[in-house]
Amino acid sequence: MNTLICGSLAYDSIMVFPDQFKNHILPEQIHILNVAFLVPEMRREFGGCAGNIAYNLKLLNGKPLIMATVGDDFEPYAQRLEGLGLTQTHVRRAPGSYTAQAFITTDLDDNQITAFHPGAMSFSHQNHVHDASNVALGIVAPDGRDGMLQHAREFHEKGVPFVFDPGQGLPMFNGDELMNFVALADYVALNDYEAKLLQERTGKSLEQLAQNVRALIVTLGAKGSMIYSAGKLLNIPCVQAEQVIDPTGCGDAFRAGLLYGIVNGMDWETTGRLAALMGALKIASRGGQNHVHSRDEIASLFREQFGTQLE
Repeated sequence: MNTLICGSLAYDSIMVFPDQFKNHILPEQIHILNVAFLVPEMRREFGGCAGNIAYNLKLLNGKPLIMATVGDDFEPYAQRLEGLGLTQTHVRRAPGSYTAQAFITTDLDDNQITAFHPGAMSFSHQNHVHDASNVALGIVAPDGRDGMLQHAREFHEKGVPFVFDPGQGLPMFNGDELMNFVALADYVALNDYEAKLLQERTGKSLEQLAQNVRALIVTLGAKGSMIYSAGKLLNIPCVQAEQVIDPTGCGDAFRAGLLYGIVNGMDWETTGRLAALMGALKIASRGGQNHVHSRDEIASLFREQFGTQLE
């Protein structure tokens, strides 16, 4: 059975400014801000939440099915997906638009200035969950606003359990809309900042929100993660990475571990630990889809870390 991943496919253009932004921005002049940064280093990565999650789930020998909208410039990404064996059945082209793109400039202090162009993401509501077959689990990841609302509703109508993963899309929704997502979803996944924002907008504590779903998961970076389920709180430790190179896409790798654990009926401790391991493997390489590990290698690393077998 497939895991349907509703979310973005995007290009990430990442540039490095070999200095500190603070040396070039005058605080007293920000009302007339006009600065330019020379960025001699630049790379372009394949990204987007749906692409990153599917990539990591494929490493685990899962069965990801991407549902996304893309633009006229998608061909290089299409060739990549084909090479990875990821089907494009539900990747819809939106003529006259660009594929979603993030332009990220990072300074020597790891501060970032990002411009994001949603492009074809704005047409995500043209895809329908009902069109996908043999789906056991889904996820509503950051995407176009209308698409996220629609896909959550359609998962619920189809009786397919799904994870609500608002990510950077959370600010697009008010408290009532967010509560509706939680009411429709079976699982909610957030980072610590998103968890605080969700509580602020809904007026509900995490414990209260968790009562509406099978599990609510909050990642805490180097502090690990928390899983609220069945009235209990489970603390999952962080997995020490070989190197800390680039956090881009770590949350997506973590979510792939969650999806794999859920669809394979693993308990929450095992699922959380697998998710933590996937995040640690990702952070040791640049970009969201450049780490390469076989299912056997991941299982071996899981056994080394936790002393138990990965089923």
